[in-house]
Amino acid sequence: MSLVHPTAIVEDGARLGADVTVGAFSIVGRDVTLEDGVTLDAHVLIRGRTTIGARTRVAAMSVIGGEAQDLSYKGEDTAVVIGADCIVREHVTIHRGTMRGGGTTRIGTNCFIMIGVHIAHDCQIGNNVILTNQATLGGHTHVGDYAILGGLVAVLQRTRIGPHAFVGGMSGVTRDIIPFGTSTGHIAHLAGINVVGLKRRGFDKPTIHAVHLAYNQFFKSAGTRAERLAAAHAAYGATPAVATLLDFIREAGNRPLALPRHGAGGGEDDSDDA
Repeated sequence: MSLVHPTAIVEDGARLGADVTVGAFSIVGRDVTLEDGVTLDAHVLIRGRTTIGARTRVAAMSVIGGEAQDLSYKGEDTAVVIGADCIVREHVTIHRGTMRGGGTTRIGTNCFIMIGVHIAHDCQIGNNVILTNQATLGGHTHVGDYAILGGLVAVLQRTRIGPHAFVGGMSGVTRDIIPFGTSTGHIAHLAGINVVGLKRRGFDKPTIHAVHLAYNQFFKSAGTRAERLAAAHAAYGATPAVATLLDFIREAGNRPLALPRHGAGGGEDDSDDA
């Protein structure tokens, strides 16, 4: 049985599953779907064509499904989809997608979205992601499974952050962060492999060692990006985690990657001429 506080507004057309709780002064729009067991605290605003997955909890003063902050957005019927078992803390804002960005802002399952996080239009967030207080994601950002972003991180629009990556607090992320990488600094640069995170998630020592060797092969050897990628693949590509890392780099084309402090081959650039 759902519990809707007498001061809450649930507009006609909203779809509420079993055992949903809607707190005081919250507003649920007509195109919203709250799946079984969703809990909204007081003063939560859910707008637009938004779906919130089973057992997800949304804390006070959060706004989900607001219009995209994009000049191309003209009120089109776009969406937000949030998976099951997420925690969305106070003052979080999540904007719906745009037509040119695919139409949907999407967040996976079991994500922890802490106080004051902003997730812009068309972002694609994987499963088991942690976004720490005040992290801000520009439009079209992609964040892979199990990635962790520290407090006050700001991610430039269209940037990719790979699975199992860790971004230290107060970093500006202007370039793609590789899977399994740790990044730090005012403008994020790579600081190695996220060994602690990989151990916690059950990766064995041979896999972690292979990822580390592939990282060194690609980022600390001379040659063009294509040459270093081929060499790393030939040496370590049979390890699935390494294949994930190299595929991420390959799919980037000529997109800039965050680099170790001294860059590939001792330089600061990672173009094909590096």
